[in-house]
This record gives sequence, C-alpha cells and structure tokens, in this order.
Amino acid sequence: MTEPTPRRAPAGAAVLREDVTEAIRTAVFEELAAVGFARMSIEGIARRAGVGKTAVYRRWKSKLSLVLDLVGAFAAQGLPAPATGSLYRDVRALLEVAAQALSHPVASRVVPDLLVEAARHPEIADAVKAALLDGQQGVVARIVREAVARGELPEGADPDRALDLVAGPLYWRLVVVRTPLPPGYVDDLARSAVAALKG
Repeated sequence: MTEPTPRRAPAGAAVLREDVTEAIRTAVFEELAAVGFARMSIEGIARRAGVGKTAVYRRWKSKLSLVLDLVGAFAAQGLPAPATGSLYRDVRALLEVAAQALSHPVASRVVPDLLVEAARHPEIADAVKAALLDGQQGVVARIVREAVARGELPEGADPDRALDLVAGPLYWRLVVVRTPLPPGYVDDLARSAVAALKG
C-alpha cells in the first residue's frame, strides 16, 4: 500500500508574511504624511514598502479599506489609563501622552488630513471617531470615576465635559492651529482643566 502524497497548497495561495504586512502599514503612514489621502495610491504605497501592488491587494481591496484598517488598529491600541492616585497627576499624564502623540511629525500631518477626508467618507469618519474619541472617552471616564471615589470631584461629574476640557485645547493647538506647545503648557492646561472640573 502506497503512502498518500502530501497535499500541497494550491498555486497562488501565498502565505501573508507579517513582515511584508508591517512594511505596507508603515508605508501607508509615510505616504499619507507625504501626499495625503486624496493623492495616495496603491502604487505609491507598494513602491514605498518595496513590494509589488499584488502584495497590497492581497491584504486590502482598496486604499480606503487599508486606511480604515490602520486607523482601527490604532484605536485598538488605546491610550494608557493613568492611575497615579491624584486627579491632577492623572490629567497631566494623559495630556503628556496625547501631546507626544499629536506632536509626532507623521501624526501632525496625517490626523488633519484624515479629519478632512472624514467629511467626505462616512467610513473614515467612523474610524477616526473610534481612534480619536471613543478610546479617550473610556480613559477619561475612568479618571473621573476614580476622582469621584476619592472625593476629588463631586458625584455626577460629567466625563464628556472632562474630555472637552482636557483634550479640546490640545487638539486645537496641535491639530487645528498647528503651533508648538510653549514650555509649561501641559502643566497649566492640567491645572486649568482640574479647576474647571471642580468648580
């Protein structure tokens, strides 16, 4: 009795290598920063990643699905939730992380472009909302809840108002106006936000 011949993967059923996938993801961020979503192309992404177009199309059907996947992955990472035992220090730590992320050269070019595209593409709007708002809402809600439990904030303190007070000025300065933060800005903003929440 003969041994059965091992089955081979059908031709064309290539295994998706993770290093190639990561190279493409990196290339997308770089391409977005360089030319923006409207001018970004699969050809440009593939060239920047050092792969053929088919390697990109095996993973994503279009540049929109590619960008949505990346924004979704960014949202899934989330912001770390500070737990310093003090409302001011929690707010200060959150602002520091957000300021570093928004000041990154790639993020400072990609985020404004995605916000513009969100007005044209509901799918991008949903993904950007998940990446920029939903994760931060959860973190700020926890900070507020713990501050209430410690007696630093009154019962019924509104996490949405807290997020507006904490993140709004930072987004305005770094994403909309696009000016660098002056020395001591994060400290001052943290103090002002905490005072407003307590007031």
